[in-house]
Amino acid sequence: MNENQLDDWNPRDATILDDQRRAYDEMRERCPVAHSAFLGWSLFRHADVTAVLADPQSFSNAARFPAIPNSMDPPIHGPYYEVLAQFFDQQHMARLEPSVREIAAHLLRPMLAGGETDFIEAFATPFALQTLCAFLGWPEQQWKCLAGWIHGNQDAALNQDPVAGKALAELFAKHVRTNLDSNRAAPGQVADATDSLLRTEVDRKTFSDDEIISILRNWAAGHGTVAAGLGLLVLHLAENPELQDRLRHEPALIPAAIEEILRADDPLVANRRTTTREVEIQGRTIPKGDVVTLMWIAANRDPRVFADPDVVNIERNTEASLVWGQGIHLCMGAPLARLEMRVALEELLACSTCIELVGAPPQRAVYPGDGLAALSLRIKGKPDPSSDRA
Repeated sequence: MNENQLDDWNPRDATILDDQRRAYDEMRERCPVAHSAFLGWSLFRHADVTAVLADPQSFSNAARFPAIPNSMDPPIHGPYYEVLAQFFDQQHMARLEPSVREIAAHLLRPMLAGGETDFIEAFATPFALQTLCAFLGWPEQQWKCLAGWIHGNQDAALNQDPVAGKALAELFAKHVRTNLDSNRAAPGQVADATDSLLRTEVDRKTFSDDEIISILRNWAAGHGTVAAGLGLLVLHLAENPELQDRLRHEPALIPAAIEEILRADDPLVANRRTTTREVEIQGRTIPKGDVVTLMWIAANRDPRVFADPDVVNIERNTEASLVWGQGIHLCMGAPLARLEMRVALEELLACSTCIELVGAPPQRAVYPGDGLAALSLRIKGKPDPSSDRA
């Protein structure tokens, strides 16, 4: 093994968790294929990651805890993905948008007085999970249960705690079953996603409760990533008043800004695959049955693909970005995530004159996320025209 081949690195080392982007940027250049007891084989370069994504026959998405359709491989994966992707089509997103905008406006209102606020706690987390509840037709207050489940899952993943993971899975299943029973007893007048899941068929069979639990586990986890992404977006705007002001006056640029900021600062560290045969990557032989971890935050900052990858340039072509994945497992919920992020920034920028960092420095989350645990801000609201006196 030469000096560029690491078999003993520790992704949970404090020096790595303190700044995962920097650490994985260094790994990408020093050791593009590394091995650890925690993550198995890790790939850091864009070309290697995209090659894996393009070859689901050699790199299986099967998981220890099945998730529909993410942990399915072809040919089973296709019919499930096709059916479930319809939940996130343009028509469904347009119908949901007014509710998303109302949730954002309601959460922002008390934050506009100019006092210090933790954006993650006050907005990002409740906004993402209240939106998910609205999408599913669940009671709004259940977002707090979802938040506890997401944070618990992240801790269990970092600590490799199967006992905690099992308890959290049982708790989540209990919440889902309660909501399914409520929907069966009193179907909504307007079909929400839960009603639709109860009626959806694949190969002429409706989903079982266990299958719906599997689907919703994936959707809920994805909304933890949405909340993390929102924190990163607002952090970058607070750090860049010029960009903030530009988007405030040119809101049509917000979607491009979202794609570029998340490319440079991805909220999700990695996903895993398992080899179905022996493969060779960058001169290293990976045996059949081994775990391969795709390091999104390093691949999205690969200078071989993105010039000046540290620079946030909203005019950049982001077609090669892996923020939403690629290939057959392209993020199904991306339309909803993009809707939430766009509406959140539109509402925030429209009702404010300045977003600035105050108080304690931003606190980064740790693996498997790379978002923010805390973000202290001051948001200055626009003067209320109704308060003016003639």
